[in-house]
Amino acid sequence: MNENSYYKFTTSMLLVPLFAVLAIWTVFWIEVRFQVNLNYLGVYPRTIKGLAGIGLSPLIHGSLEHLYNNTIPLAILSLAVVYFYKDAALRVFLLGVVCSGALTWVIGRPSYHIGASGLIYALAAFIFFKGVFSKYYRLIALSLGVVFIYGSMLWYIFPIEDGISWEGHLSGFLVGLVLAKVIPTRLPSPQRYQWEKEDFNEDDDPFLKHFDADGNFMETGQEQDPDDKTEIIYHYKKNPKTKD
Repeated sequence: MNENSYYKFTTSMLLVPLFAVLAIWTVFWIEVRFQVNLNYLGVYPRTIKGLAGIGLSPLIHGSLEHLYNNTIPLAILSLAVVYFYKDAALRVFLLGVVCSGALTWVIGRPSYHIGASGLIYALAAFIFFKGVFSKYYRLIALSLGVVFIYGSMLWYIFPIEDGISWEGHLSGFLVGLVLAKVIPTRLPSPQRYQWEKEDFNEDDDPFLKHFDADGNFMETGQEQDPDDKTEIIYHYKKNPKTKD
């Protein structure tokens, strides 16, 4: 499996981020259209009724601003997971939702915790730590890109602002870290040039045959004889039309 065949974009990859974004916007439209408040379906820690929120809370948002702030990161990060980790993407999404919601249910304050932030933090942490653990140059570059774009999200795993479920953020971050460690992923074999292989023989390389021992270029199959004393004499014929 080489890089070109593994990292191949297909339009079907867009279905996952489109479905995720469409789902959260549809639920918000239902709330606005029918004037209902579905916050009670969020995670309410350490209560039986709050268990339903483990699966439903990512679909519910408290305001248009809350919804908008989660839409773009959810779309970008979910597409990144599908593209770079296609074999593990489904497990990352399902376990990201369930485990981050369950951990929020355990450690959260007695309040309704809603929004897709837990999943977003799980995806971001998974992408970052998986790239670091893999030591694969493309995935490391992706990790650095996540840090550059979403590095400021790290502050929100701490209780620095009222009204934000930092417990959900922290839960997603920890779940993403664990998933990056325990979920195996296949990596493509990096392209190796002929001269990088252990059995490479310089004498058999057609390109290197164009150079002699001193590094001088020569035609293939023509070796320069060091004892060759051939002298080349050029004769210039004067142009009769030119004047002295």
